[in-house]
Amino acid sequence: MKALMYEGVETLAYREVPDITAREGEHLIRIAAVGICGSDMHAYLGHDARRPAPLILGHEAAGVVQGGPMDSTRVTINPLVTCGTCPACTSARENLCPTRQIISMEPRPGAFAQYVSMPASNLVTVPDAVPLDKAALAEPLAVSWHTARLALTALHPSMERRALVLGGGAIGLAASLALKAMGVEAVTIVEPNPTRRGFLTDTCGETALADPDGMYPLIIDAVGYAATRAAASAHAQPGGVIGHVGLGEDTGGLDVRRMTLQEITFIGTYTYTGQDFRDTAQAIFDGRLGPLDWFQTRPLAGGAAAFHDLHHGAVATPKIILDPWA
Repeated sequence: MKALMYEGVETLAYREVPDITAREGEHLIRIAAVGICGSDMHAYLGHDARRPAPLILGHEAAGVVQGGPMDSTRVTINPLVTCGTCPACTSARENLCPTRQIISMEPRPGAFAQYVSMPASNLVTVPDAVPLDKAALAEPLAVSWHTARLALTALHPSMERRALVLGGGAIGLAASLALKAMGVEAVTIVEPNPTRRGFLTDTCGETALADPDGMYPLIIDAVGYAATRAAASAHAQPGGVIGHVGLGEDTGGLDVRRMTLQEITFIGTYTYTGQDFRDTAQAIFDGRLGPLDWFQTRPLAGGAAAFHDLHHGAVATPKIILDPWA
C-alpha cells in the first residue's frame, strides 16, 4: 500500500510500504480522508519524542470498512485505543488510560496511508449524506469539544458565558464552534496570521483579532506557547477559567500569583473521552457545528509539500485533508 512516511526532521516520503491486515478482533479501514494535525507537525519538526522516525503519522481519519461483518460501512475513526478495564476506562475517562495507544505512535502506525486497522469500538458509523472528508474532522473537533465541555463545567454559573480562544488553527476554530454549540454566543478568536485571520472572518464568520483585548470569563488556549499562556492568565477575569489544550511549549507563561489571588481555574485537557467523540460526531451529522467548509483537500502524494506550506504559514485554511487515493 502507499503511505506518507516520516523519515526524519522535515523529511517525508510518499512510498510503497507493506500491506497491513486487520489485527485480531479489529477491522481493516480503507482510508478516504486524513487530516494533518498540529501533533503531526510537532513530529515533522522533530519536537515529539513520542513519534520517532521512521513512522507513519496521521490520526484524523475516516474511511470505509473492508471485509468482515461491517464490510462497506462508512466510518469516522476515534484513534485513541484504550484497555477498557482500568479505573479511568470504567469511569468513562478513557483518555486517561495509562496504557492508551493512539495511531501514529508506536506500536500503531498512523493513517497517512491507504489502510489502517482499528477496533470496532473506535468506529462511528457515518450517514450516507455526510462526506467522509468532513467526517474526518471528528477527531480535532472532539479535542475541542472535550476542552469546551470541561471549561464550561468549571465556570461559575454567575459568570457571563463569553469566551476568548487563542489560536485560529483547526483546534481553535473547533473550540469556537463547540462553545457556540454549547450555548456560548460571544466567542472571539485571536489569530496573528493576517491571511488566516481574514479566512476566519470572511469565510467562517468568526470574530477574529490580531491581539487579545479586554477580560474574559472563559479562555481556551489552543496553542500552548509561553506567550499564549501569559495572555490567557492576563486576560482571564477573576474567578474565570482557562482551558489549555495546546502543546506548543512545555513550560513558561502562566502568572501563577495572579491566578492564585484571583481564583482563576486552569484545566489541562488531553484528547477526549469516547462519549465526547461520539457526541462530536453526532453534532457533525446534525449540522450543529456549521458547514465545516474550512479545509482544503490535497493528494497524500503531495503530503510533503502540504507540511512545508503549513510550517511556513502559507495556508489560510485551518486544516488540510489528504486523500490517499487521489
